[in-house]
Amino acid sequence: MHLQNLAFRASATALVAAALAACTTPLPPARPGQTATPPVQKQALFIRPASGTTIARFDGVRNKGIDIAGSLGDPIVASADGRVVYVGGELRSYGNMVIVKHNETFLTAYAHAQTILVKENAVVRQGQKIAEMGQSDADRVKLHFEIRKNGTAVDPEPYLNGRLQQ
Repeated sequence: MHLQNLAFRASATALVAAALAACTTPLPPARPGQTATPPVQKQALFIRPASGTTIARFDGVRNKGIDIAGSLGDPIVASADGRVVYVGGELRSYGNMVIVKHNETFLTAYAHAQTILVKENAVVRQGQKIAEMGQSDADRVKLHFEIRKNGTAVDPEPYLNGRLQQ
């Protein structure tokens, strides 16, 4: 493998992810004589890549994404449309991982997979099953999910619930 390709893989793999369920904010009480109108819900750019509960949240230092609990073999889906730019297990502590490039700004990473169902350069669609949950290089079965914006890890939560968009 070329040194340049390894450097790209290492920088791309620094993006790993786990996702957080969308949250809702209650409406403020209506004033007398008014009816409450719901706020306009923005469409989330990314969807939650697995259905389990969030067991570790983004802190930007020790956890550059979120961890989602699950059972061996649970589906992992693409959080948004994109192209697979990395499939492998070379990055220590990420285990078997998939990285998807969505555009010039965003990448997502899916780590600790048991089985990977896509190959590098494949085009994937939002919601498409790309892997199965495992515990490669992890203490338990989980998905570590990251969103990277311009190469920097960002908290996935606001992107998953529609508060932040591209």
